[in-house]
Amino acid sequence: MYGRYTQDLGTFAKDEAARLRLQQGHGEGGTPRPRRPSKLLEYTQGRCAPCRVCALQCQRFLISKVGEDWVFLILLGLVMALLSWAMDFAIATCLQAQKWMYGGLDTNVLLQYLAWVTYPTVLITFSAGFTQILAPQAVGSGIPEMKTILRGVVLKEYLTLKTFVAKVIGLMCALGSGMPLGKEGPFVHIASMCAALLSRFLSLFGGIYENEARNIEMLAAACAVGVGCCFAAPIGGVLFSIEVTSTFFAVRNYWRGFFAATFSAFIFRVLAVWNKDEGTSSGWGTWGSPHPAPLTPATPPETITALFKTRFRLDFPFDLQELPAFAVIGIASGFGGALFVYLNRKIVQFMRRQKTINRFLMKKRLLFPALVTLLISTLTFPPGFGQFMAGQLTQKDTLVTLFDNQTWAKQGVSDEFEYLGILEAWCHPRSNVFVTLVVFILMKFWMSALATTIPVPCGAFMPVFVIGAAFGRLVGESMAAWFPDGIHTDSNTYRIVPGGYAVVGAAALSGAVTHTVSTAVIVFELTGQISHILPVMIAVILANAVAQSLQPSLYDSIICIKKLPYLPELGWGHHEKYNVRVEDIMVRDIRYITLNCKYRDLQHVLHSTKMKSLPLVESA
Repeated sequence: MYGRYTQDLGTFAKDEAARLRLQQGHGEGGTPRPRRPSKLLEYTQGRCAPCRVCALQCQRFLISKVGEDWVFLILLGLVMALLSWAMDFAIATCLQAQKWMYGGLDTNVLLQYLAWVTYPTVLITFSAGFTQILAPQAVGSGIPEMKTILRGVVLKEYLTLKTFVAKVIGLMCALGSGMPLGKEGPFVHIASMCAALLSRFLSLFGGIYENEARNIEMLAAACAVGVGCCFAAPIGGVLFSIEVTSTFFAVRNYWRGFFAATFSAFIFRVLAVWNKDEGTSSGWGTWGSPHPAPLTPATPPETITALFKTRFRLDFPFDLQELPAFAVIGIASGFGGALFVYLNRKIVQFMRRQKTINRFLMKKRLLFPALVTLLISTLTFPPGFGQFMAGQLTQKDTLVTLFDNQTWAKQGVSDEFEYLGILEAWCHPRSNVFVTLVVFILMKFWMSALATTIPVPCGAFMPVFVIGAAFGRLVGESMAAWFPDGIHTDSNTYRIVPGGYAVVGAAALSGAVTHTVSTAVIVFELTGQISHILPVMIAVILANAVAQSLQPSLYDSIICIKKLPYLPELGWGHHEKYNVRVEDIMVRDIRYITLNCKYRDLQHVLHSTKMKSLPLVESA
């Protein structure tokens, strides 16, 4: 058999199996006996025996014609799309309930404050308590754990049904509270758990779970599905999942990731159209029109569109003279991303190193998330300090306004622009739009770094994405103020489009924090336009270059904090460590036990060392 091709081996195996069956049939009396397949024997008894046999035969026919992988990936994409849509609906309902409570108490500011603060505190506390009781493994993003699992390390209880339930319910409550938290990282974990549970509990896919290599391939495809159904960005989802979870990626898995992610994103957007929530809060004003349309909810279209659809100018989206400004966004985002990772890690290390605080919080596990939520919700209270940072806007509404086509202010005077719809949140009578954007960026930066340390299922991609969009918008508004009539090229005037700068900033900062370039593709799929492809790529590459030279990615930082068995890539300036050998760092002076040692020697060794395990050698 050595040297045969795969097709020849398959034919040989079938012929050999037929010969063995024929020999077994002639075993007694020399006459062949018809034998039923072993899997059909248990279905031949009972009233529904013909139906069972027919169902099993249809199952075999489906697998033989369609393929086991295709059926599994379709089911995975369908389940994740339905789950993503249902969770988005529940989260939107929770956020709407908070707005309803806040708006119904407009006659009393104190009651408004109590409602604004109590609602998210209860949800976050419930999420933390429920997750801690049911499955503590569901806390956090899940991407660091998936990176470790895809390396071949077995992490107990991370892909179980109990963790799945805790992750879904905990994430729903955490995002419904309105805290600056994300869902992309947890959805990667949820999709991986969904794939593991499908392969484990469905007998149809038993072969996938039993084969470790196939199981890893399906988990890699599930990571792409998690991003694809979260942002309706299948291409960016596949590339992002490869960048953040895989060191080495098998090209043969490409089609699995793309197929499952595309199918999941398609179903997710079809459900949005069917539910008539497609296009909500996306009534964009047309650039250059004498009477721009207000940014208010528009009539839902009857087709699938991008999640945050933009309508930037296509004939001349940007001038080449604006490229230095986009490069500045990329470099500044690189420093900002490194600072975010550093701040997040320092907060966690501070809480762990302070033994008094750590001991107290271990006894009162729900106190820390409640206090953090109370602090953040107090600062974002709209009649209070939140009026200087658009505190009443959700993350989705914030992105919708930041990607707006219109220029909000000229020469820093906010009165020249008529704020309508949800854009009113950025208007303050005693300050201009620049002050509001600066306060928003500074406050949301440390709030997001602090909020992502709460022991609930949450991610950091979406808050960082929003902060980057705000920073890009600030640069765009500054450019529009410095060049109120636009940049003159060939006797033509093209005005600055600040929304394009917001798109560039969002991709750059999120790419710097995660050390990925695929955020550029995610941005294109989110907005539905690639008019700013060159500025986005320049900013993302520069941001990655700066961030990778300063700090590890956020996921590698969490791996180091949790001390997971994973070796991250060496950063810039540390390549000489590739030449370090084990003998250079190993501990040589250790206690050991020989085969001939006596009880007194063993007792002496145990008293003289604190090691939990001792090496056993033949002789010394």
